[in-house]
Amino acid sequence: MIKSMTGFGRGMAEDEKRSFLVEMRGVNHRYLDFSIRMPKSLMSLEDRVRKEISKVISRGKLDVFITYRNYAKEDLAVQTNLHLAKGYVDALNSIKDSFSLKDDISVSLVSRFPDVIFTEEKEENIEEIWSLLEEAVREASLKMLEMKKVEGTSLKNDMLQKKEGIIALVDRIRERDKLVIPLYKERLEKRIEELLEKVPVDESRLALEVAMFTDKASIDEELTRLSSHMEQLENFLAEEEPVGRKLDFLAQEMNREANTMASKSVDIEITNLVLSIKNEIEKIREQMQNIE
Repeated sequence: MIKSMTGFGRGMAEDEKRSFLVEMRGVNHRYLDFSIRMPKSLMSLEDRVRKEISKVISRGKLDVFITYRNYAKEDLAVQTNLHLAKGYVDALNSIKDSFSLKDDISVSLVSRFPDVIFTEEKEENIEEIWSLLEEAVREASLKMLEMKKVEGTSLKNDMLQKKEGIIALVDRIRERDKLVIPLYKERLEKRIEELLEKVPVDESRLALEVAMFTDKASIDEELTRLSSHMEQLENFLAEEEPVGRKLDFLAQEMNREANTMASKSVDIEITNLVLSIKNEIEKIREQMQNIE
């Protein structure tokens, strides 16, 4: 199944204590690259998040956003900083003694100073948290996968259509190529006759020149290999496993054959047809860049 590297997925999971919202988006990339934003308190679970996503997605640049809400009041504990409180009391006593002030230091007064009394989250059960987070990550991954499949199908159909166009161009080049050698021989013979006027043309020499030209200008191998690449393209697009890297290599080979034909061509019509093939190959290559 062809899958695009572009997609978006969202997953939610919650219980009576907490909730998770996981959102991820993907774009094309040579490898699988993660960027995960999650609460610092849950950083120990980052590797598990990566592994869970990797079960579904194998290539692309992924931005993952994890939002965590904790509703459990029992997870908060009230703490006191007695060392800091003592400092405040000592400072108040110093002020009192320095200015002969009335001693009205009270608990309510000291407790109002910053950080003397504060709340702190209790250490949570990490496995309990992961059970919920895993559910949200899996849902987001699967939803993203579905979008990637839909877009992948569109990419596949577009490339297959362009493949058929290239095959049609190859057939036209084959037909035109059959005429190139006879036309070259005719032009060469006429040119020699013009130069030598009434002197008979040396048929053996003419045959040798035509044979050398035929060998130099032959594009049969390139046409055969390019046709084979079109078959490979269709086969790759029918595979179930990710084929993005295979397609990258295949696009390079397709371009190589087209470039060789263009360099060998001595016929303007064939040259124009090869340029049309190169244009279609480039369009296919651009689509390949988005395939996982």
